[in-house]
Amino acid sequence: MMSDVFFTDLRAFMERDNVQNKLARMFKRAKFGEIVTKGDLVAIKTHFGEMGNTAFLRPQFISKIVDLVVAVGGRPFLTDSNTLYVGSRSNAVDHLWTAARHGFVYPSVNAPVIIADGLKGKEEVEVEVGLKRCRTVKVGAAAMHADSVICVSHYKGHIATGFGGAMKNLGMGFGSRAGKLEMHCGMGPEVNKGRCRGCGYCVPRCPGKAIEIIDGKAHIDKGACIGCGECVVICLHQAMEAKDWSSDNMALQEKIVEYCYGIMRGRHEKFGFVTFVMDVVPYCDCAPWNDVSVVPDIGILMSKDIVAIDQAACDLVNAQQGPEGTALEKGRGRGEDKVKALTNINWEHQLEYAEELGLGKREYRLVTVK
Repeated sequence: MMSDVFFTDLRAFMERDNVQNKLARMFKRAKFGEIVTKGDLVAIKTHFGEMGNTAFLRPQFISKIVDLVVAVGGRPFLTDSNTLYVGSRSNAVDHLWTAARHGFVYPSVNAPVIIADGLKGKEEVEVEVGLKRCRTVKVGAAAMHADSVICVSHYKGHIATGFGGAMKNLGMGFGSRAGKLEMHCGMGPEVNKGRCRGCGYCVPRCPGKAIEIIDGKAHIDKGACIGCGECVVICLHQAMEAKDWSSDNMALQEKIVEYCYGIMRGRHEKFGFVTFVMDVVPYCDCAPWNDVSVVPDIGILMSKDIVAIDQAACDLVNAQQGPEGTALEKGRGRGEDKVKALTNINWEHQLEYAEELGLGKREYRLVTVK
């Protein structure tokens, strides 16, 4: 049986067409009220954006979802876990400051912000899964203590998984700092010596302190590298390359899926997924900047199936005609695989593995909500 994925576009001609009103109609059609039992502490899992990035989801969108959860008797809070890399969200103090600067404050969103894995990323719950890659998964405590979860994702590209959608948001996003380290373990970038100018910009930003400048070029200590990929994203000269990741991103995809499995196991009915397919930039919102979108804004998806919603988002993106003048230099035609053209990653593997583990179905029915 196919899973339902509800869709609305972003066209608007009157007040009833605004995003907030469309979210309300989708919430009702998708029966998200069934996810929340009266009195539930509801985790609204989102991404507050790295300082310098402007592609993250608007607080006004999150605020409407908060209101909808409150209306069905839930007690919502916004949440995310701390990052592995050095940036503006690697501890709860900086993370909360960043969230506030980006507009995720009580007067705007009508809900508190709670960092899922605590002050320094050590407040975690370890869940036994006994799967292919992970014996256990280490998850931010708030993710496991919440009674229900609404996972609100911004769809975009990703250098290591091809795209970032619901599974990336839930699995990697709710992983504690130790969990994120486990997921990235075994991956690592290489330095293109021809491009490297020895500027040293990457050195203080490496959380593993694995980079130093030797003879005017960056050098990576493979033993110290934790594989977070921060240097690949932030290098000013595109000198850090993810060459080794072509063989290791399959493992990363599988680990993310296994984290989703651990987080959702035994309580699938308490999860709902909302994905905004807009501002589809090439890199994730963890970068302290963002490029232009590689396709036009498409719309919003809702589903109770984490696999189906990611599949639908990718299908919608690939169906678009990509404009010129973006990071998508090939594969811009309608129906071409834009995700693979952008990253050269077999992004479908994560969906195949998730379906194999019973997280959801790749086959879906797209239901348009006006």
